[in-house]
Amino acid sequence: MLNLHHLRLFRSVASDGTLTGAARALNLSQSALSTQIKTLEATLGHDLFQRRGRGLVLTEAGRIALDHAEAIFRTADDLTATLRETGQARRPLRVGALATLSRNFQMQFVRPLIGRADAEVVLRSGGQSELLRDLDALALDVVLTNLAPSREAGSPWLVYQLAAQPVSLVGTPSRLGAMPRPLLALLSEEPLILPGPGTSLRLAFDALAARLQLAPVIAAEADDMAMLRLLAREDAGLAVLPAIVVQDELSAGLLVEAAQIEGISETFYAITRQRRFPNSLLTLLLQ
Repeated sequence: MLNLHHLRLFRSVASDGTLTGAARALNLSQSALSTQIKTLEATLGHDLFQRRGRGLVLTEAGRIALDHAEAIFRTADDLTATLRETGQARRPLRVGALATLSRNFQMQFVRPLIGRADAEVVLRSGGQSELLRDLDALALDVVLTNLAPSREAGSPWLVYQLAAQPVSLVGTPSRLGAMPRPLLALLSEEPLILPGPGTSLRLAFDALAARLQLAPVIAAEADDMAMLRLLAREDAGLAVLPAIVVQDELSAGLLVEAAQIEGISETFYAITRQRRFPNSLLTLLLQ
């Protein structure tokens, strides 16, 4: 049977990252702690740690064991504190998202899990390289991005294309007026709110402007889709973005979709790592 004392020791080692530090905090000898961790690994049938430099990092089985250990001890703490049933254990799904990615798109992705008694959604944002490092270390289950990673031979990444959203010109009703204007006139006559230089959308827009021999007036630039949305609401100009970013404003009539920009789209990806023990919640979302 699983020894909960061993599980508690395992959690301490996972938190510290070294046997030496965990043994000191637990007031145990390092050899005694090592023996009990090995006993737990034998009970579970998997190695829970692998050595990296002078420290220890969790294996995939170790990450799963830690998730369950945290759930077990949370339940025990709740039982002690309240002496009443606390409900079902929740399995976490750790989602990393590019900091500039549309919040509306992120919500669409995780919406099937919202309100489920058996699921806990953990959302983190950051840069792509940082998120992929955490995905490789099994600290994340999936990364949402609009930048497809290079997939060389031997790469552990599995890349799923989730959607390709058309890109539009969006502005306030007062700026656009009652009479529709062609796309070329809008691009020539109105100040524009553009994604920041270096983003895939900006590169595609700059190529379009060069092809049409346009010299657009740039009112503002922003890497963050949420900031593009706010600038459009403040009537700084016409924003170049996927309509999904401003779907609430479009529904409320605060913004209007003036025109779709042919030939430009934003593609959304889910990146996962090849795993022996895939998270069943993620499998559900990808299906």
